[in-house]
Parts: sequence; structure tokens; C-alpha cells
Amino acid sequence: MNLTYDQKLESYLDELEANPIAYYSELDTFEGLLEDPPFSNKAKERKDTPVFSGVLAYFPLAIKEVSKASKAGNDQHNPGTPLHWDRSKSGDELDALTRHLLDHSINPVDDDGVLHLTKVAWRAMAALQKELEKKQ
Repeated sequence: MNLTYDQKLESYLDELEANPIAYYSELDTFEGLLEDPPFSNKAKERKDTPVFSGVLAYFPLAIKEVSKASKAGNDQHNPGTPLHWDRSKSGDELDALTRHLLDHSINPVDDDGVLHLTKVAWRAMAALQKELEKKQ
């Protein structure tokens, strides 16, 4: 069975979460995720962009939480639609990020049950994405 990039990643992150020590030594050898990545086909650029070993493997629990928050936001703001980032709903990433950071100091959990720090991370990624897109 041929798995997609996302399916391979999800499977590996599930296994990593279940037994992080066993998989830590494999970070540099799990090349299956690097086959046909969605961003580049150039070998050197791929090696210089360690998405899995340089980001995903560092923060598997945090990334899963951010993805849950992304889905919860989609369900709240776009009920009944496929998961997508509706950029027309909010453009104040840095203000929202700061509000959630301040709210975290009062109560770590937002009214909807999502951690404020999770929302801080989502907003930071959104702001970074938009900043990088300006440069393209």
C-alpha cells in the first residue's frame, strides 16, 4: 500500500509519541518521509530543510495540539466545511497571540478547553507564514 506523505508522518508521530526513546535514534534515518515531500525535489535543499528531524521530531506533542486547535477553529468558524485556513476571518495574529499569552498567565486553558499556549503557537505559525509569503 502506498501511503501519502501525510499518512507516513502521522503514523510515525503516533509511534514516536508512544515510545519516544526507541525512535529518537532513528531521527536521521527515517528517509521515508523525505520521499516526494510537498516542497522541493532538489536533494541539497531537501537535506538543508530538515522538516522532520529539525521540527516535527522535536515537538510531536505540541504539533498535534496545534493541529487539534486548527480543526477546532475550523469547526467553530466554518462549520460543515473541510479543514482550511479561512484568512478572511482574522488577520490580527500578533495581537491575538499576545492576548492568548497574557490569558495563559491567568488561566492556561481557554473557555473552549484549548490551551492558550496552543493558540499562541498557531498564531505564531500564521504570522510567520504570512511574513514569509510577503518575501516570495
